[in-house]
Amino acid sequence: MALEPSALLMARAALLLVFGTSSCGAIQWLGLTANGSAVGWNESQHCRLLDRLLPDQYQLCKRNLELMPTIVHAASQTKLACQRTFSDMRWNCSSIELAPDYTPDLMKGTREAAFVYALASAAVSHSISRACAAGELPTCSCGAMPAEVPGPNFRWGGCGDNLRYGLQLGAAFADAPMKFSKSGTQATRLMNLHNNAVGRQVLIDSLETKCKCHGVSGSCSVKTCWKGLQDLGDIGDDLKSKYLAATKVIYRHMGVRKQLVPKELDIRPVRDAELVYMVSSPDYCNKNPKLGSYGTQDRLCNKTSVGSDSCHLMCCGRGYNAFAETVVERCQCKYYWCCYVTCKKCERTVERYVCK
Repeated sequence: MALEPSALLMARAALLLVFGTSSCGAIQWLGLTANGSAVGWNESQHCRLLDRLLPDQYQLCKRNLELMPTIVHAASQTKLACQRTFSDMRWNCSSIELAPDYTPDLMKGTREAAFVYALASAAVSHSISRACAAGELPTCSCGAMPAEVPGPNFRWGGCGDNLRYGLQLGAAFADAPMKFSKSGTQATRLMNLHNNAVGRQVLIDSLETKCKCHGVSGSCSVKTCWKGLQDLGDIGDDLKSKYLAATKVIYRHMGVRKQLVPKELDIRPVRDAELVYMVSSPDYCNKNPKLGSYGTQDRLCNKTSVGSDSCHLMCCGRGYNAFAETVVERCQCKYYWCCYVTCKKCERTVERYVCK
């Protein structure tokens, strides 16, 4: 007997839920961007319509339906921030678009996976913290007033990002897969939990004082200030620095129990602030699906740069081709009192370079 469309959809979702639990990819929830924005989020059964939520995440979804649009937003922002942060590198985070069906670069404990885990963990707490301050969640509001004494020219006010609530709910969601016995080995789960915590610590460190001026003619004689988080792109930049200095680890006995220790310096435990990985990455120069490498052929490069986007490094010594591109820009702009600007459109030809 054929299933009704609604029953067929529920059956498919149940299979996806089961399939998701068999994978070691605890960042599969980034696949929520594929169908999460189309869900109404007014019935608990909607949680079954999402690809690859693991059991604890599914339960959290049922208990906190109002939170899910914020988590879908976090998944989207994670993808954008990752690709923007690595746009000048051989590995440019393009594989994150395949979520929840990742390639090996994000499935095998590489330093790239470490970065994505940390960024995704930070993004969930970041989105929730800001959603609280924006009044988008009924279960939270502005962050607590800072305990520090305000200065002579400013007072605490406004609506600060609710970092405490964001960390609490964000950690519950992002860390949930590591509590599931089929989410990889114990070593893998410890590594992922560690990198998640690094991402949240960078988020905590990004909390800064933001102010709005008051006074005659914008004199700023008095300021109202609150605590707000930096943008996720800035957090991604900080995590990129940790990615470049990430530590390769092994899982072995230290004293009476096994733990992650640096492979080259296993006389010390892993530091709380460092990203860790267990599998070395390819150089990403050539296409190799088995390693998750897309290669850099046809990637844009910068002929005059000496950084990672230079044609020498990006093209891995293979050389590059030049081509001309016509760019349309605003030009000859004039300001008219009081309220508008007019511009012409000008064309110019620029030379671009792509890797062979």
